[in-house]
Amino acid sequence: MAGMPERPERFDRTEALHRLRDEQFDVLVVGGGITGAGVALDAAARGLSTALVDKGDFGSGTSSASSKLVHGGLRYLQQYEVGLVFESLSERQTLLRNAPHLVQPLVFVIPLFGKGGVVDKTIARTYSLGLWMYDLFGGFRIGHRHQRVTASEVQGHLPTLRLDRLVAGFLYYDAHADDARLTLAITRTAAVDYGIVAVNHAPVLEILKDTTGRIYGARVTPEDSPIGEIEVRSRIVVNATGVWADELRDLDIRHTHVMRPAKGIHVAVPNAKLPCDVAVVLPSPSDGRNVFVIPWGGMTYVGTTDTAYDGDLDHPGVEASDVAYLLEAVNAAVSKPVRPQDITGTWSGLRPLLAGAPGRRRPPSERTADLSRRHTVFESPSGLVTITGGKLTTYRKMAQDTVDAVVRQLGGEARRCSTKQLMVRGSRGVATLLQPGTAARYGVSEEVFSHLLSRYGDEVATVLDVISERPDLAERLSPSLPFLAGEAVYAARYEMATTVEDVLSRRMRALILDADAATSAAPRVAELLAAGFGWDQARIDSEVARFTSLAASTVSMLGETSPPSEPSVPVVPLPPEGSR
Repeated sequence: MAGMPERPERFDRTEALHRLRDEQFDVLVVGGGITGAGVALDAAARGLSTALVDKGDFGSGTSSASSKLVHGGLRYLQQYEVGLVFESLSERQTLLRNAPHLVQPLVFVIPLFGKGGVVDKTIARTYSLGLWMYDLFGGFRIGHRHQRVTASEVQGHLPTLRLDRLVAGFLYYDAHADDARLTLAITRTAAVDYGIVAVNHAPVLEILKDTTGRIYGARVTPEDSPIGEIEVRSRIVVNATGVWADELRDLDIRHTHVMRPAKGIHVAVPNAKLPCDVAVVLPSPSDGRNVFVIPWGGMTYVGTTDTAYDGDLDHPGVEASDVAYLLEAVNAAVSKPVRPQDITGTWSGLRPLLAGAPGRRRPPSERTADLSRRHTVFESPSGLVTITGGKLTTYRKMAQDTVDAVVRQLGGEARRCSTKQLMVRGSRGVATLLQPGTAARYGVSEEVFSHLLSRYGDEVATVLDVISERPDLAERLSPSLPFLAGEAVYAARYEMATTVEDVLSRRMRALILDADAATSAAPRVAELLAAGFGWDQARIDSEVARFTSLAASTVSMLGETSPPSEPSVPVVPLPPEGSR
């Protein structure tokens, strides 16, 4: 099609491993989440030779387990984090412009409850003032300002919302994104367009230093590597490992730990069980915090919790008490309760919070919900640059500050940061593809084309090329999910997926939307990957078994969750809270 960008390069893991071993890099980024991907792209765009490794898959930690919101954070105004709100709203607009197929506006509704049909005027004024400030600090740039709406208008967006104490509501605008696919798109932009070496499933075992104590690289042990252990040579190592930051810093030099992880969980239900067409903010009767009810991919998800966490960083499980907390908040406000058995998927992630962030006007709080979402860059004399804290929305600014520190340490000249204007892979030709009749020109239905366009942007032509190879690749992997068999093949060829979990959990979001459907699709995905990777039957069986066990663990606690009661609706909700 005229005007379409060139086809992306196929990913060759063996070639990437050889480059990782043989080349000398300016920067080695450890951590393939949204922050590490952003650092790698920024560094490469400035002309620095860059490598990126992660012990798991790209985005397999916090960056695939967030609330998927790209927002300013209305509640941060309460915490006097005015600068953070302004910065976040600016970065929100950058993402809406630079990744329009992955980041899209989202309407939010805040119901106002009261007694006798009257809401407390002080509460209403507080909300109104906060939303006017939000608009003033940049919220209006999305093209809309907040507005007061009636009770019937609020219920129109969440039909099962109880009306007995609903008085009115406020409507405002933010944005949301598929966090894992955004992370992947940034990583692929750095790899395909700027030539970085990106390798997933490659744990770092050791920071390498010369006799003067200066870092010159790291020792990594990639899985399924034909060349074994690799010593990666790099002038600077960037620690972008999120909640694991203290562990990597310990490989450099023992230090006082600064991370204070907070766990946030979400649950997904079919939209028919909790129908809504916008995001709705509901208060928790337990502690006054708010949770979001958000439509996504034919489902509705609810989140999030915000609790201190000191367990296994690699496996922050979803507990029955977490699920009960979310269901209590929902069922206090709706006429048709959501039951534990209605839940089809769950996910849990850890926010990489700092125990005491610089610039705070208040001492560190005991509640993780009160800790700042600001980021901090730590520089070690040995050449380790650590980026910690922050949130999904501000990843680009976090990356810019980190690479600024890298450039200072390297001491040479580098180009200025250009990522504010840099369109991510898949975004450049989206406007053309939105024109009427495009789906018919590609020979697919509007439904299929819309699904693919929202995931791949202007790389949809390459996906359709893959799907056209065989009729069975156009079939759905599960009747209850929109993902096509050909997408699994594309994920392996072009998106650096190496396992069934990589495909079903992050390239597709099947696992968190519907664990049972994802499990039923696992054997087919394993067969498709086997054809490309040359797996034998033992490897196929192992992949399916591992994924089946993972999927079962995500919903194993639901049988322990007590059926929800129907507590009364709280009279006054607090300002909405978000997550990373």
